Amino acid sequence: MQDLTEGLAHFQQDVFPAKAELFARLADTHRPQTLFIGCSDARVVPELITQREPGELFVIRTAGNLVPAHAAHAALGEGVDDGDGVAASIEYAVAVLGVGDIVVCGHSACGAMTALAAGQDLAQLPAVARWLRHAAPAAASRHEPGALIRANVAAQLANLATHPAVARALAAGTVTLHGWVYDIPTGAVERIAPAAGRSAVLAA
Repeated sequence: MQDLTEGLAHFQQDVFPAKAELFARLADTHRPQTLFIGCSDARVVPELITQREPGELFVIRTAGNLVPAHAAHAALGEGVDDGDGVAASIEYAVAVLGVGDIVVCGHSACGAMTALAAGQDLAQLPAVARWLRHAAPAAASRHEPGALIRANVAAQLANLATHPAVARALAAGTVTLHGWVYDIPTGAVERIAPAAGRSAVLAA
């Protein structure tokens, strides 16, 4: 905890004063342009990777950068889905904040995808096992971790498009979906085509 306390002190004494104008604007303005859906992995920091300032990204982080498909039964009030918190954040970002771009970002050495690729026994981690079922479409056709990581990004983009707010924005042409895979040791980023999981170098 000491390192967090020291970091907070540094922020308050040095970082915050240097960005005082920015924080003054942010006090009553929240208009991010991009919804960034990434993995909970501590090595993947969206603002660092994209070099964005506070207020520019609306961020959702989940294990395996998974986006549960829209659950019709939950929308009808017939049950509670374990992706409701994710769905609510997506809906708010698109319908209220009006983001114009949504990025789903996977990454190298993803623990969730490695576990699926290896067929690890998750009996002692039942919540993890339930959550990872949202990667089933990708896992069903891929076994090597690197391929699965890329296929999973494409699958989560497909899941994302099932959310009503996203579907409406796509139909209206007001939002664009992007798939990325971030390589931790090199800093390179690949763009993933939503339909087939094909990739191309985006940045290095």
